[in-house]
Amino acid sequence: MEGFIDRVDAGRQLAQRLMEFRADPETVVIGLPRGGVPVAYEVALALGLALDVLLVRKVGVPFQEEVAMGAIGEGGVVILDREVMASAQIGEREFELIERRERGELERRVRRFRGDRPSPLLEGRTALIIDDGLATGSTARAACRVARAQGARRVVLAVPVAAKGSLATLLGDADQVVAVKEVEGSFAVGQWYEHFDQTQDEEVVDLLERSRERVLAPVLEATVAPLDADAPRDEDVLIDLGAVRLPGRFTLPEGANGVVVFVHGSGSSRFSSRNRAVAQALNEHGIGTLLFDLLTNEEELDRSNVFDIELLTRRLLGVTTWVKAQPRVLTYGYFGASTGAAAALLGAAQVHSQVAAVVARGGRVDLAGERVRDVTAPTLFIVGGADQVVLALNESVLRKMICERRLEVVDGATHLFEEPGALEKVTALAVSWFAAHLASSLHVAT
Repeated sequence: MEGFIDRVDAGRQLAQRLMEFRADPETVVIGLPRGGVPVAYEVALALGLALDVLLVRKVGVPFQEEVAMGAIGEGGVVILDREVMASAQIGEREFELIERRERGELERRVRRFRGDRPSPLLEGRTALIIDDGLATGSTARAACRVARAQGARRVVLAVPVAAKGSLATLLGDADQVVAVKEVEGSFAVGQWYEHFDQTQDEEVVDLLERSRERVLAPVLEATVAPLDADAPRDEDVLIDLGAVRLPGRFTLPEGANGVVVFVHGSGSSRFSSRNRAVAQALNEHGIGTLLFDLLTNEEELDRSNVFDIELLTRRLLGVTTWVKAQPRVLTYGYFGASTGAAAALLGAAQVHSQVAAVVARGGRVDLAGERVRDVTAPTLFIVGGADQVVLALNESVLRKMICERRLEVVDGATHLFEEPGALEKVTALAVSWFAAHLASSLHVAT
């Protein structure tokens, strides 16, 4: 069962299904507290939209709180699931008593999350309602009705994972429903997450304040298309991933539609002379590049972060979301070096056919583990002939993979390819691999 790492990962995947709303001033992203807000924050960030909340609350069966027999929302909205109430032998009078208690908590949350601010302005706009999952649908239905009562012209409900049956029943309340994964039968939303810790009030408040205070402004400025969308770009960017903001250098030559994302390792930065040499050659061949820092300066002081492949992969996937949102970018690949090569492979394994190609230079690809079997992108390994330990590791990983792959050995080169002509050989191999497979990817897409 392939699910999500956490709510951040879920939000980034969901954002890819919602690109039709990108930078639309008539759309407001609405997170459902508490668990839906971290997901909604990532969606709002990727789409360049405002973020707010609508307060709704599930009304659970007294002896089985996780089973919803209804939901309540702002504006006095009440949803009853009479079938669940009947099976639990709960009458309307008992429901009202429970509802009164839950409404007190709802009002507390309104004060906690919104303070003196008014409800989001939805009159005549599209309400893009986000939650972290949809099981029974009662809470989502209440949210849709609240949005409609506040004048929303269009209501779109979007979640990372949903029960198919619940999605179908919601079409009467939402104009459109979107789910990354649709599941048959009943399930618990948390089953689809590796990490599903309870979201705290403080996190919701923090995310709302970040959005409200326009902390995202530098990122949104970097993601706005130039006046001439076809014009070349060569600029410093700041990519906001929520917990951190990563600096990078984004280059998109005139007419380029593909981008290679550089995933460095071992503490190397976007200023790596070796990676910059390869990037320049790619640019000269009409291929875009993004050189960025996977770790902050403070994080680099802790050497264990360099080998935290899961952390590096999460950062890569977040940056990939940013790349795919750029004008003209239709395809992309990963160039991984050292421990970054493992992150490149894990990233490719998670997004599958979306990555057009991967190149690993002198990479610790063994750190990607058994997930290398899930990589479908054509993959090129480049290793120095004198780098015997890494060469053996690359050969072992190569045998595990089932996608198109190739190993190129640069004779006499050591791990950093510092020998005369070694880096030039690496560059020529990488340019050839990306030029062929990015072009092939574009041809398939069209």
